[in-house]
Amino acid sequence: MFPADEFTAKMGLAAAAEQCLIYVDCFYHLYYQAQVEINDSTRNTTNYRASPYCKLRFKDQDAKGHVMGKFRLTQHLLGTVSVLGLTLGSGAMAQQLPEELPLEIQGEEFLGTVELGQGKREVQVGTAVPITVINQEEIDDRQAGTIAELIDSVPGVSLVNGSRPEGSGINIRGFGANGTYGTDQKVAIVIDGATTGSEEIYRIGTQLFTDPALYKSVSVIRGTVGSYEWGSGIVGGVVKLDTKDASDFTGGKVGLRLHQLLGYTSNGEGYHSSSIIAWQPMENLEVLLNYTKRDTDSYKDGDGNLVRNTSTEPYSGLAKIRYTFGDANEHGLTFAYQQTYSDEFDSPYDQFNQVNFGNVNRSTESKVATLKYEYNPVGNDLVDLTVQYSYSDIYIESEPTNPGGFADYLLDGDHDYSIDKLTVKNAMYFQTGAISHDLRFGVELISKDRLESQVSPTSGSVSVPGGKDERVALFLIDEIGLGNNWTITPALRWEDQKITGSDTYAGDRYDNSALMGGISARYEFDTGLALFASAAYTENLPILDDLSVASRMTQPEKSQTFELGASYVAGDVFADGDSLQVKANLFATDLWDITSYSGINTVDSQGAELELTYAMDNGLYVDLNAAYGDYEANGSSPWSNAPANSARLTVGKRINEAWDLSWEQVVAENGNNNYGGYGISNLRATYRPQNGMLAGAELRLGIENAFDRAYQPNLATQLAAGRNIKLSVSKTF
Repeated sequence: MFPADEFTAKMGLAAAAEQCLIYVDCFYHLYYQAQVEINDSTRNTTNYRASPYCKLRFKDQDAKGHVMGKFRLTQHLLGTVSVLGLTLGSGAMAQQLPEELPLEIQGEEFLGTVELGQGKREVQVGTAVPITVINQEEIDDRQAGTIAELIDSVPGVSLVNGSRPEGSGINIRGFGANGTYGTDQKVAIVIDGATTGSEEIYRIGTQLFTDPALYKSVSVIRGTVGSYEWGSGIVGGVVKLDTKDASDFTGGKVGLRLHQLLGYTSNGEGYHSSSIIAWQPMENLEVLLNYTKRDTDSYKDGDGNLVRNTSTEPYSGLAKIRYTFGDANEHGLTFAYQQTYSDEFDSPYDQFNQVNFGNVNRSTESKVATLKYEYNPVGNDLVDLTVQYSYSDIYIESEPTNPGGFADYLLDGDHDYSIDKLTVKNAMYFQTGAISHDLRFGVELISKDRLESQVSPTSGSVSVPGGKDERVALFLIDEIGLGNNWTITPALRWEDQKITGSDTYAGDRYDNSALMGGISARYEFDTGLALFASAAYTENLPILDDLSVASRMTQPEKSQTFELGASYVAGDVFADGDSLQVKANLFATDLWDITSYSGINTVDSQGAELELTYAMDNGLYVDLNAAYGDYEANGSSPWSNAPANSARLTVGKRINEAWDLSWEQVVAENGNNNYGGYGISNLRATYRPQNGMLAGAELRLGIENAFDRAYQPNLATQLAAGRNIKLSVSKTF
């Protein structure tokens, strides 16, 4: 048998890739994974071009559409490995092998299938960027009712409530949503490349007003260093969501598939349904329609008390069309449109349930539309072009249920925020001598419009100033490979801004610009150990919400972040066929010239984050993540938005292809709001029948807060739900 590592050593990595059949579901340290170019901050390895002798088979069908494009090969072991086969000289493939193959390998047979363990979540060990990716399997497994509930499992991420899309938000490393405003502009939400989310709205949270059933993956970038492609002023991080495609269900084959999911939650007597039509009339044309509906009453806490005003009844829809054309399908057009809507009747104006301003009837509607053109010609490493127009809008209509109160002008105020964005970007791979460059650069034109609202009839003060925020942005990220060990990644972003007021502030105009940037360095040893460090600087340019304070309109908030960390991957650590991935990083962030928070001039934070997964080939797996932080405002005062230190441990067992059983323990220390520390247990079971009339179905049972603990997370404004039994069944027909 010809070992894979010796094979690549003799032929060279590129030649090995081009003259073998690679089954891609995972990769191992003696073998190699072909990974489609994703054009985001996780890319860190050398590109090679596909050839007729290299065929890729992906679980992720989104990758399949780009099979003729770039892919890269890495020598890193990933713990979420399931099956990899490397085939040479057998069957039809052997007949296609070129005559110029070296004689010593022309007669080689199947190299074998490596069965490795698989954890719940892959640790992103191949990059200096602190990023966590939640894939479709984990989205399904968690049965989360909101995006906030789903990403709460990421280290460094904390929730402000989260059981419903209204009045909930996320906090990353102490920045993002809080109990007063739905966002502080320091966490970016990106859906299919579209920027969404409103500016600061008093006592209303709309940061993540969408449904998890629309998405196949969610990526969370923590900190600033990986954010320059997505925006400016990002201190907490980026939440990047990618919607489902029809080919995820058709498998890339011509035909029509129907997917139905039905779910139930015991706490709040809730139900939800998600119906998908996936149609692929031709191999290069796919159409997807998704309708998702949720209906849940107010839940009870661990003491059995009803937590009022926590009911929700949103519905969401997604339509998506993708068409590829050209001799090698090098051109692609994708249109996607999604909408989420909910009504609230006689509900508190304050969605965080802290201050009684009175009750309202309120409807909330979120829309996101994208139109994307892609051009990735075969044989040209210098062109991987994307041109995308996106539009997002959040509209909130509100009226008081009992007019005549002191705050009627707040209760009767409508909100409308829209963002138009045109992005043109290109990715290229080239070499300058012994140095390789994986370069991404682009230009963005951004226009944010905001409706003036909530004008006091007595003082004339405006709570929600209206106007337009227009920006031009340039960004560049270059992943520079030096030999087989070093990766140096400088990144730059420049933005020019023009803000013009409307209505009360008509005629006001402010111009600002900023140059931001960072650099990361990563060194990978041959042993699987890697060390990395980064430094990043960003500026949060003034926002429309501050038009009422002229001095703030020329004062951007400034931030710098330094990070230091290490990762390690290995196989056969404690037993044959096991795999281990671990990544740890330290960070220090300074924020100054602050305008987002009253009475706060500086925020200093230091912390540590840990992600680990260990899996055995008998199906046993262990996942661990933890976050620790120390946060100060104005040099000595506790930072009110600081998350509590926390950790999450999952122990599970996969039994053949049918069962996945796991126990998850979540613990958190007492935070600065003194709600107390807590520990809760979550149990999950997934059953996939392998034969009979239910073959192909997926049945899931989850028991969250299994011991019915009464607790309140540090940043939440209400007690969390008590024991909640979740059931769901899904099947593709």
